[in-house]
Amino acid sequence: MNPDVSKPKPINWPSIEGSPNPLGVTYVAEEDAYNFALYSQNAREVTLLFYSADDLARPILEVRLEPLSHKTKRVWHCRLPRQQLALAQARYYAYRVNGPAPRGPNQWHAFDPEKILLDPYAKALFFPPEFSRERAKKPGSNAGQSPLGVLAPRASRNNLASVPPPRHYSDAIIYEMHVRGFTASPGSGVAAERRGTFAGIIEKIPYLVDLGVTIVELMPVHQFDPQEDNYWGYMTLSFFCPHLGYASQPETPVEEFRELVSALHSHGIEVILDVVYNHTTEADIDNAGFYLMTSDPTHPYANFSGTGNTLNPTNPFIRSLILDSLRYWVTEMGVDGFRFDLATILTRREDGGIDSEDPPLLSAMRTDPVLRQVRLIAEPWDAGGAYQLGTGFPGMFWHQWNGQFRDDVRRFVRGDPGMVPKVMQRLYGSDDLFPDRIEEARRPFYSINYVISHDGLTLYDLVSYEKRHNEANGHENADGPADCYSFNCGTEGDELLTDETLLLRKRQAKNLFCLLMLANGIPMFFAGDEFLHTQRGNSNPYNQDNPITWLDWSRLERNAEFFRFCKRMIAFRKAHPSICRSRFWREDIRWRGVGATTDLSFHSHSFAYYLKGAGLSDQDLYVMVNACPEPLNFIIFDGLSKPWYRAIDTSLASPDDFCEPGEEERIIGSHYQVDSKSIVVLIH
Repeated sequence: MNPDVSKPKPINWPSIEGSPNPLGVTYVAEEDAYNFALYSQNAREVTLLFYSADDLARPILEVRLEPLSHKTKRVWHCRLPRQQLALAQARYYAYRVNGPAPRGPNQWHAFDPEKILLDPYAKALFFPPEFSRERAKKPGSNAGQSPLGVLAPRASRNNLASVPPPRHYSDAIIYEMHVRGFTASPGSGVAAERRGTFAGIIEKIPYLVDLGVTIVELMPVHQFDPQEDNYWGYMTLSFFCPHLGYASQPETPVEEFRELVSALHSHGIEVILDVVYNHTTEADIDNAGFYLMTSDPTHPYANFSGTGNTLNPTNPFIRSLILDSLRYWVTEMGVDGFRFDLATILTRREDGGIDSEDPPLLSAMRTDPVLRQVRLIAEPWDAGGAYQLGTGFPGMFWHQWNGQFRDDVRRFVRGDPGMVPKVMQRLYGSDDLFPDRIEEARRPFYSINYVISHDGLTLYDLVSYEKRHNEANGHENADGPADCYSFNCGTEGDELLTDETLLLRKRQAKNLFCLLMLANGIPMFFAGDEFLHTQRGNSNPYNQDNPITWLDWSRLERNAEFFRFCKRMIAFRKAHPSICRSRFWREDIRWRGVGATTDLSFHSHSFAYYLKGAGLSDQDLYVMVNACPEPLNFIIFDGLSKPWYRAIDTSLASPDDFCEPGEEERIIGSHYQVDSKSIVVLIH
């Protein structure tokens, strides 16, 4: 019988050969099949490997991808029925990739046909018991010792209950936190099985709410190399997987992370991730395409990250990888924004130079319908010497970590000369860095103000150590910055600590926190600073997964009066929207000194200001700042038609250092003596 040629006979090519989109492994429900797609510009051979739970060294199934049918442009792909993989008892997958030998600048290939490689788009990972970072670094097979992708259909976030995410403006307070360090200590009060995990943070949410923070910034939670000796997590292995070590139930890290985000959202707290898209810990799929290269075969990788390699943000695949990862964490995991480690690298061209106009990756983020709705924060420098703080960073609408705020405030409180004009500018909102002239129209909230972050001394250590004490890191105390603008208040460390020195340290810590909370812009501080956590003078504890970095919660009770001050300072800021504005203070600010004018001389250590709040239906503030070693008698020049009330005096003992709302002490007359190294805030 002749076939009926009038009837169409459509053939679904992707169901036979696979589709190049999306990258990674995708479960195709209507076909009950898995689609696999891997990008490699220079690969010549790609083999897909499957492993059972019983044998993690020898694949139970190998699928060699034929380029004529399983390669489209630079993407290798195939589609396999789930039934076929299930019958073979396949639970995990990986790749072997081969290609040309190294052959000159920009083509320093590193293909190894025996190496077992992880899918860059894997959404779930498994580490075999014999996992070895060292074996992966050597030529030859690392079978049975390599991380593997997990074959498992995952429910979309759209199928899960979700709390609408909050968004904070004048009340934005960022709390930087290390997931493990926050609750790893037994003193955290968290159940043993949940210490140091996403679930552990959930248990401490009432504490965060009581403190008053409105945004939590989590240090890296992407899966990082567990054997790299990097406690901080800045050595990413997978841009899509939550770190398994942070899950109380390693089988369900995605679900646990989602629960954390939803729980924080339900308490009005935003979630920001610290992300590392400037380098990776795994290579070999396509090094010449993925990384910035040099012309030196002995050092083939450009090292703007300080870790050995630098991702190439001009490569279309790398751009897609970063964008897909960011969108995944927003749409599937529910996060509200990102802080980009060494963000200047994202602006580098293929030759390593800086694109200061409109880098393609930043342009893609700005125009992406998902990413343009979330907070984007840049660390506007890199390890290659580029420094873009302020107008130098080309990211439109991005916030930036203001390292100048950190340094200027530290130096002023320490007592360095010549700092009064600089600190005034930082409090005003850093308009030298974020100018509001018509050509720029920048806003003060672009500035993320901070005195302390994870990267350096804690607040207590800043006022307790003048030298770094990084011996535990294993680099003969040569790592970390040589000068953090710290000061020990008379005694190095706690060994010979006197009551007098401790009182001065607490006063100076209050001064630092007070200035942070009085500044225009968005403040950020590091977890534990509110109760004077110490790292014993270690300014670079990147590899210290121990009590050096784990928060010592016993200090919360020991320093309850300092915690109260920080809590009240946060509440004070949130109650006075005239402090953090969408615009600079301009006509609402009058700068003063001990007299009617500010002493801006090199040897000045004091200033005052009057901030009018009527335009925002707020009270007026009069702030007097004395960093001198002796008391100063300030004259109050503004707002004398109504009485002033003292809200804050950092020289006083608790609870008098911070009056409860409604119990502020009335000021009689127009003079106020501000003690040495103290700050006084009046309201009316």
